[in-house]
Amino acid sequence: MSENAIRKVVIVGGGTSGWMSAAALCKFLDLSECEVMLVESEHIGTVGVGEATLPHLRFFNETLGIDEAEFMRATNATYKMGIEFCNWGALGQRYIHPFGDYGVPIDTISFHHFWRALHKQGKVGAIDAYSLPVVAAGEGKFDYPSRDQQSILATFGYAFHLDASLYAAFLREFSEKRGVKRKEGKICQVIQADSGEVQSLRLEDGTDIEGELFIDCSGFRSLLLGKTLGVGFEDWSQWLACDRAVAMPCAGVDNPLPYTKAIARDCGWQWRIPLRHRVGNGHVYCSSYMSDDEAHAILANSLEGEALAEPNFVRFKAGHRVASWEKNCIAVGLAGGFLEPLESTSIYLIQIAITKMLELFPCKEFKASVKNEFNRQMDTAFGRVRDFLILHYHATQRNDTPFWEFCRNMEVPEALAHKIALFRRRGYVVQYDDGIFLEPSWLAVYLGQGILPEAVDPRVHKFDMTRILSECQKLEARIAAAVATMPSHQQALERYTDADAKAIWPGASMNLYGRNG
Repeated sequence: MSENAIRKVVIVGGGTSGWMSAAALCKFLDLSECEVMLVESEHIGTVGVGEATLPHLRFFNETLGIDEAEFMRATNATYKMGIEFCNWGALGQRYIHPFGDYGVPIDTISFHHFWRALHKQGKVGAIDAYSLPVVAAGEGKFDYPSRDQQSILATFGYAFHLDASLYAAFLREFSEKRGVKRKEGKICQVIQADSGEVQSLRLEDGTDIEGELFIDCSGFRSLLLGKTLGVGFEDWSQWLACDRAVAMPCAGVDNPLPYTKAIARDCGWQWRIPLRHRVGNGHVYCSSYMSDDEAHAILANSLEGEALAEPNFVRFKAGHRVASWEKNCIAVGLAGGFLEPLESTSIYLIQIAITKMLELFPCKEFKASVKNEFNRQMDTAFGRVRDFLILHYHATQRNDTPFWEFCRNMEVPEALAHKIALFRRRGYVVQYDDGIFLEPSWLAVYLGQGILPEAVDPRVHKFDMTRILSECQKLEARIAAAVATMPSHQQALERYTDADAKAIWPGASMNLYGRNG
């Protein structure tokens, strides 16, 4: 081991971000040469980062060598094929943002251009009929994607609904078995070296925990990055005005849905996340337009089962730290920033921070070029998610409350305004070089919330649209027939999680979006 190598990493805080960090480090570091210690206090609660996930989490678990059936049993997880958005474009409207494609390209031209040409002529209905995960989710069906890339059943991915606290506990056991050390204690002082770097943590019992690299997983407190090192916070509340949430789980229901619900309310939105043992519910709202009592009443009156806990209120501000890595401290999770869980990105942002940290894992010198690249990539990740979330609020026709009137008329970031204008003009989807959400995701929100291209892509006009219509009808029939063969979500849970799922589904290579590839 090089003399310049890091020999001790200290993780500040547990929860989802802390134990995901620990699990990844013990997988990729030799703990006989580099000690990893996690410091947490059972007296400090965690926010409980989102219970709904994106397909990326599957690859995190796969990389660690975690058996999916074991993971799902331990976290009371269910499958997730997408997110249903209700009342976002207009009251009474709904659509599903799926983990999968709409149709198939024709001569490299995206399917939605042909759909729009036929739709303008009144010859086809909503684009949802050409997405297998949308149709399957709507019928309460789920099955693993096919490994046959020619099958219509290979055109989607999936994620999970899970109990975040149980996932943290699962990863704690995983990590401690592999050599990660855990220290119980509350930090009362952060001691810095003359250089300003974090040198050690002093606990209430007088113990000093020294380290060379510190990972700040202290949540909204941002104990190291924000409070100690003074890294500033970039506030995005001018676009994402919601600043409060109240959460309250309720008793579960039979046959859980294979998708998350995001239901727009008068001054924000409500989530519904079905787990095997309960349903996660929460109401995200803007305190400038609604009181805590009003928000709680709306949530409590909408529960589908008996409440299982008292309401938990959380205050937050949308935005992120201007640097995620400062000196010898890296923020992971809420310590680095927060964006509301509208698209289930909380755990994804933890995961990408861990991934980039491992790719750029430092030596003791902490070279500026390494830190700058990490910060650039995290800035991009937060910014891409921010713009996609803003789209949901801005792309609304609602004017029934002052909150939605504000969202509809607010000035959005220039890059997002450019994307919206191009799609509205001719259906062109601007693709970022780096970004979590691909073309199908943008299509789901644009079309689902009523942003329809005014003009048809001129490349479509050379095609025989009678033949294209026939192919669309065949595709719709293929999807309907394939969905008819799928088990219900409940049957899939019993089949794959109550047995050895690996024996049934050994997995396949997949791309970053979560589809087989």
